[in-house]
Amino acid sequence: MSAQCEVTAKKASGKKIGFFERYLTLWVFLCIVVGIALGHYFPAPFQAIGKMEIARVNMPVAILIWLMIIPMLLKIDFSSMHHVKEHWRGIGVTLFINWAVKPFSMALLGWIFIRGFFADWLPADQIDSYIAGLIILAAAPCTAMVFVWSNLSDGEPNFTLTQVALNDTIMIFAFAPIVALLLGLSAITVPWDTLLLSVVLYIVLPVIIAQIWRKVIFSRANPEQLLNATLKTLHPVSLAALLLTLVLLFAFQGEQILAQPMIILLLAIPILIQVYFNSGLAYWLNRRFGVAHCVAAPSALIGASNFFELAVATAISLFGFNSGAALATVVGVLVEVPVMLSVVKIVNNTKGWYEQAAESKS
Repeated sequence: MSAQCEVTAKKASGKKIGFFERYLTLWVFLCIVVGIALGHYFPAPFQAIGKMEIARVNMPVAILIWLMIIPMLLKIDFSSMHHVKEHWRGIGVTLFINWAVKPFSMALLGWIFIRGFFADWLPADQIDSYIAGLIILAAAPCTAMVFVWSNLSDGEPNFTLTQVALNDTIMIFAFAPIVALLLGLSAITVPWDTLLLSVVLYIVLPVIIAQIWRKVIFSRANPEQLLNATLKTLHPVSLAALLLTLVLLFAFQGEQILAQPMIILLLAIPILIQVYFNSGLAYWLNRRFGVAHCVAAPSALIGASNFFELAVATAISLFGFNSGAALATVVGVLVEVPVMLSVVKIVNNTKGWYEQAAESKS
């Protein structure tokens, strides 16, 4: 074990995952049940909510997404990007996976499975929308949950913070072009005005608000304590916003899901494949380049995890509540925690194998 990783391992003692995060899949299942039931028995209120749009952006959902995203972005310190030089190989691998591999591999898997193998079991008029949702899901790397995964794998905190800040910066400029390119290659019409509006609403403005808020906090006495207290206060609000968004989604998608419950399983298959493929490739590349395990582990996890809050919001803005795209992103939420926990277990259990490469080179 490298000295860097020994220090990180000591700091990570007492690591844990929050109660809500650990059982996120259960809460999503409950949202499915509640949403479908409410949509079936009380359709009128949800139809009214669905019509509350400005420039094709549903305003209730926009507010909920802000309540989800801004507390997460409060954790990001963009000044941490000066640590890039310290971990340049691990950061290079993660950027390659996040921006050059993950969106394109997901598009390929969508074409193979959704438009190919599974086409006969899916509604024909929603196939393009399902592929669009998968592309949107993979086009933005995860922000908030990455800190949980990194902590569970004894990840180097400076690397994780730097990588997330760098990804968020790149996302402002790269998210819309990548989504547009892959939708265009998939012969799906790209509503550029709505896509750019989504970037401004769900990336640019939340980043600006969160960083101004951070600046205000750090201008006060005991800023770290104040930041932790603020995040603790906002945490239940953020979680409630996520659950309420999912209830709304399933209230609109309920009839379709009840008619064809296999849709969720079929959509989950390409998502599962891309998570294991991307995390495995990132882990292997880091080992080849001699990166310390405490950097390689979070690198693999960041490379595989998706920013599902942004994906859900963008899919709703582009294609609507009732779309296959929105449903595909929600399936991503459904499988996120159990799959990522399995990746955490893999990188932790293979630490000895991973570090054999470093020992053989020394």
